[in-house]
Amino acid sequence: MATLYGILLAFFLANLLVSRHVEARAFFVFGDSLVDSGNNNYLATTARADAPPYGIDYPTRRATGRFSNGFNIPDLISQSIGGSESPLPYLSPALNGPRLLVGANFASAGVGILNDTGVQFVNIIRIGQQLQYFQQYQQRVSALIGIEETQRLVNQALVLITLGGNDFVNNYYLVPFSARSRQFALPDYVPYLISEYQKILLRLYELGARRVLVTGTGPLGCVPAELAMRGRNGQCSPELQQAAALFNPQLNQMLLSLNSQLGDNVFIAANTQLTHYDFISNPQDFGFITSKVACCGQGPFNGLGLCTALSNLCPNRDVYAFWDPFHPSERANRIIVQQILTGSLDYMNPMNLSTILALDSRT
Repeated sequence: MATLYGILLAFFLANLLVSRHVEARAFFVFGDSLVDSGNNNYLATTARADAPPYGIDYPTRRATGRFSNGFNIPDLISQSIGGSESPLPYLSPALNGPRLLVGANFASAGVGILNDTGVQFVNIIRIGQQLQYFQQYQQRVSALIGIEETQRLVNQALVLITLGGNDFVNNYYLVPFSARSRQFALPDYVPYLISEYQKILLRLYELGARRVLVTGTGPLGCVPAELAMRGRNGQCSPELQQAAALFNPQLNQMLLSLNSQLGDNVFIAANTQLTHYDFISNPQDFGFITSKVACCGQGPFNGLGLCTALSNLCPNRDVYAFWDPFHPSERANRIIVQQILTGSLDYMNPMNLSTILALDSRT
């Protein structure tokens, strides 16, 4: 009797999983703290956001590991593509059974394109390991629904990857005379990053990804942490602004070149630098009272140290562009995702997410 019950349960689960991809496409997330939804909660690292006041505006009012006061970019994209829930962190014990078909979030705060980025955080999921987990994920799903259905699920999925900022902030410019800054002048470092990033994206393609949103860096020199540590008189750090100005156009060109090689618009460039810069330059136009001061932090611009229960905390997060010294508030994330959804060619190249969804619904 127990064996029959087991067979019936397996049959039901398989059918549930097979039909899941018809309802809403799976969603996979790779990258750093801008998109980490809690993987680092399960690691012995200082790069984590699992204590108050993080999550103060999340529906549960609890810190989840998201570097936000509420929803982060993957949450908001997931809602926009009809996901029943945001994909769980891959390390979460709750990621099993039917929830596997929603997708998975492999991102880990502190990582970069290069393996030596974020070494001070010690135990983080570097991008090579994130891709290995993606392989492992596919093996787990294959055991439930078969190889063919798993391949279809991955091919039809939406993928988001966010890398690059930490390769400057937590590597090249981490300390004066860093190893990478002695090895490369900035104009040589950026093409090196781009060439390494291309290898990562091609590996993602080999693993089945066919629709990949690739975000550029924000205006790195304008975040409250850099205003506090490097800026003069409240001005953005020129070194980090130069880094972003070099990196983002070269990333865009590399993605267009990859698409040309592959004969399809696999990789979609999201110009998050321009989106950020819109509300950094004109915060009042977007309903923010400031784009310089973080809601949570201490020191000049609330830009020093970590956001903790002892930090200064603003009463209304919706009027701050930055939640903590490095990360946008939920409201700023909503503006970024709106541009990903509907932005013009200046923001989304070669097309925005709404166009992708419309095109893919016909196939």
